[in-house]
Amino acid sequence: MAASADLKRLLRPNSIAVIGGLAAARVVEQCDRMAFSGEVWPVHPQRKEVAGRRAFRTIEDLPQAPDAAFVGVNRHAAIEAVAALSERGAGGAICYASGFQEASDGAALQRELLQVAGTMPLVGPNCYGLLNLADGVPLWPDQHGGERLPANGRGVAIITQSSNIAISLTMQQRGLPIAYVATAGNQAQLGVSALATALLDDERVSALGLHVEGFDSIGGFEALARVTRERRVPVVVMKAGRSARGQAATLSHTASIAGSDAGASAFLKRLGFARATGIPEFLEALKVLHVHGPIDGPRVGVLCCSGGEASVVADAVDDGALALPELACEQAAAVRAQVHPLVDVANPLDYHTFSWGDEAALGAIFAAFADPATFDATLLVLDFPRPDRCDADDWQITLDAFHKAMAETGSRGMIVATLGENMPEGKAAWLVERGVAPLCGIREALAAIECAATIGGAWRAPISAPLISAEPVTGGSTILNEADAKSRLAAFGVEVPSGQVVGTPDEALSAARLLGGAVALKALGLAHKTEQRALRLRLSQAEEIRTAAEQLLALSERLLVERFTCGIVAELIVGLHRDPELGLMLTLGSGGVLVELLGDSVTLLLPVNEAEVRSALAALRCAPLLAGHRGRPPADIDAAVAAIIRIADFATAHRAQLQELDVNPLAVLEPGRGAVALDALVRLTEEPS
Repeated sequence: MAASADLKRLLRPNSIAVIGGLAAARVVEQCDRMAFSGEVWPVHPQRKEVAGRRAFRTIEDLPQAPDAAFVGVNRHAAIEAVAALSERGAGGAICYASGFQEASDGAALQRELLQVAGTMPLVGPNCYGLLNLADGVPLWPDQHGGERLPANGRGVAIITQSSNIAISLTMQQRGLPIAYVATAGNQAQLGVSALATALLDDERVSALGLHVEGFDSIGGFEALARVTRERRVPVVVMKAGRSARGQAATLSHTASIAGSDAGASAFLKRLGFARATGIPEFLEALKVLHVHGPIDGPRVGVLCCSGGEASVVADAVDDGALALPELACEQAAAVRAQVHPLVDVANPLDYHTFSWGDEAALGAIFAAFADPATFDATLLVLDFPRPDRCDADDWQITLDAFHKAMAETGSRGMIVATLGENMPEGKAAWLVERGVAPLCGIREALAAIECAATIGGAWRAPISAPLISAEPVTGGSTILNEADAKSRLAAFGVEVPSGQVVGTPDEALSAARLLGGAVALKALGLAHKTEQRALRLRLSQAEEIRTAAEQLLALSERLLVERFTCGIVAELIVGLHRDPELGLMLTLGSGGVLVELLGDSVTLLLPVNEAEVRSALAALRCAPLLAGHRGRPPADIDAAVAAIIRIADFATAHRAQLQELDVNPLAVLEPGRGAVALDALVRLTEEPS
């Protein structure tokens, strides 16, 4: 893979070679439309000119090695062209042709393409290429909606694996300045992470947006995260594929509640990147990040001139992770002094239309309301009228008042249109130039602010350690019985109940007497004991112990007799399973028999630290139980965190063999009493004989 320094000629070329017929001609046309100032050299074996320019018969005939080349010929001819470009010393090539790795007969051709490219940077194959809108360089074989940035202008960079999505993104009319659009295609040589890292060399890139189907390189994305943090460029990712693809685990509860998408979200969070769920949210997040950068926190203040809008926004905020804090006393008094006496001062603030059309009055209200000590972002809900049927002069008065109030108070201001089509592109661009983010759609706007707040929180914390490498395991597997699994975990400091393995009812009774108090009996060698009625709990009488042992011995030749654990405040599941891309994934959630039904879980990647585990536990829906709900005693959270880290240590030590692990439940007792692994399943790769 080429280093980012090697991509400068390709990304910002002074000379371009275009190889082929129709697609190459379209690239020439786009260069002319964008007034590309460098040399453009068509290459075609029969034609004397392409799109009005003199054509060269071969790559060898070019005046010099081109900085960049667009290869717009079929897949077989593309291999020959890439080989010639590499030998000539070109700065890089875009391979437009399809029919490589994505085709049933194309894998060998892609390997050959990669081989002939050598050290020359290669984007694709099966991609449209690159739009450099900062310098006016369209290595692009189609029309697009991109506009060249003004001199000294800044914009976002977008990289996607889909050429069609890239075209659609250039057609946006949301006022988002774009510096680069790049398509990665098959990522035969240059993946998304390498392209993104190279684009960060351009200081005109204000934020980075990535649309990915998979991570081309875990190490590459980790390196990208370090560079983005160093250069203070925020990243939002639209990750495709929310299916359960890649679930290697088949036996554990963890397999049913944690899939590859949970791992992808955990990886992005670890990198300090925000995740957008759809294209509108993706673009709105990039807009917030371009204008304001990361947001300090989730607190938003909302201004409306309609009670209906205020209610809609309040409901939408309640559905997400943002907050609507109450106004501070002095702040509320200042607002009350500016609004009409009939206005109820609150957040959201319905300031009514008493001051509509009065810039000074509106500005005073907005400035009194917008306090950076209370709000991390201040939103004004404002839908513009149709320009073909209505007069928007009064709306411009409101814009003038708002952007001046935001500048006066040092607030991060955003105008939100409830309907995307009610934010004219010209008004959006006007707002961006004045440091106000114009956002389209209430839920899209709130999702965008959440993304910016996510990045702000990540940037306040140290960057995470690299993932622990865990290569995919091969071969057969063996499942440790519960007693052996607990013994292995206990060696790493995980607390387990005192117990004994027995083979007869008499031995079970003797073990119970030795343990004292109530006991639990379990049939060994069975997964999901509850479903198979393979355990009995809270047994204290000799006869019930004997009867339970006789029944369970019909299911298994050996039983585990354990001291019954009392005083449980909450039950957790702690599980690990192996993802083919990300290695071992740690899942924490509500434990017990309802784990799949509740779906209350958080996924982390190894290694984990105490702060990450505590944060994950606090994010669970069962967190109130751990804190002590409605007068109940709190749980020993310190002990739970310690147990989880020790289980993760066990997984790290056995990463070459571990296929899946479940501790379910991890019983968390009252403070000072600890956390106990009541059940454990461990599946390991069989040792070679």
